[in-house]
Amino acid sequence: MEKVAAGVHQLQIQRFVNVYFVEAGLAGEWVLVDTGLPGSAKAIIAAADKLFYPGTHPQAILLTHGHMDHSGSARELAEHWKVPVLAHPLELPFLQGRAVYPPADPTVDKGGSLAFVARFFPPQSFQLSDVVQALPTQDNTVPYLEQWRWLHVPGHAPGQVALFRESDRTLLGADAFATANHESVPALLMQVPKISVAGAPFNYNWQEVQQSVQLLASLQPQAVGCGHGPVIKGPEAAAGLLALANNFPMPLYGRYVEQPAVADADGVQYLPPAPADTFPQKAALVGAGAALAIGALALLGRRRKTKNRKRRGGKRPIGLTTLPPELDSSSYGYKEYRL
Repeated sequence: MEKVAAGVHQLQIQRFVNVYFVEAGLAGEWVLVDTGLPGSAKAIIAAADKLFYPGTHPQAILLTHGHMDHSGSARELAEHWKVPVLAHPLELPFLQGRAVYPPADPTVDKGGSLAFVARFFPPQSFQLSDVVQALPTQDNTVPYLEQWRWLHVPGHAPGQVALFRESDRTLLGADAFATANHESVPALLMQVPKISVAGAPFNYNWQEVQQSVQLLASLQPQAVGCGHGPVIKGPEAAAGLLALANNFPMPLYGRYVEQPAVADADGVQYLPPAPADTFPQKAALVGAGAALAIGALALLGRRRKTKNRKRRGGKRPIGLTTLPPELDSSSYGYKEYRL
């Protein structure tokens, strides 16, 4: 567990996702920000017991957005602690089983290793109707955290929010950006500090992503924690975020680059056409080539064995029998699998 700022601690889940314990200012009162992947509840409960006291519980769970790596353990934790889950109203359709998030775009420019992984992500929609509540929007004060305010930062998820504490300029940026290079899974797993675009294949509106980065850069944070990546403190936090805002790497191509998906309080209302994904065809060709190579090597091996037997007078080693014709085939093929 790493300290972000006074009363704010980051817990890494499986070296990939971060959750945050944010103290409310009074002893024993705190809020959990995000819940990690499914199966993370035990680790989060153990960390909370160690950080505060055994049997502690938050006043609420606040989801920066509803993607699986942020809401995956929300139900288990809410039921264990008997506390509400809060999320922006625009996230509720996806957290109440009424809508599905825009599909990932594995064809996006600069998607890196994450684009490959995105092909295997299931459609994201969750049923948390009995535990999730709408984040109040009368003002942007964070419930139970009077010193904090929330900012709407869409583009990655329709109702994504970041949290900011003005007194010491602490920012929890959700997936509006990342503090590790999301184009490289190894760099992400090794937690190499680098303020960068977050989750490119899962960004459904690139113009909003850029605007959200610019908004957060204007806050000039002095301590930053995001959904993915290590904590960054000091001048590097503001400088890195400003550099990303001023030199935003807008993708050259991708499903949502020219035309974004459109979502409202009822869920997704428009999806641009999906571009052709050539990866399955390329994978099939690679698989075919590998199968042919294996077949050729096996055939070559049998021919060498035949030549060796002829040199020995055609005698077979004692104890071996001739294979039946149906098992001694020299034909090879491959089966195409779609990813």
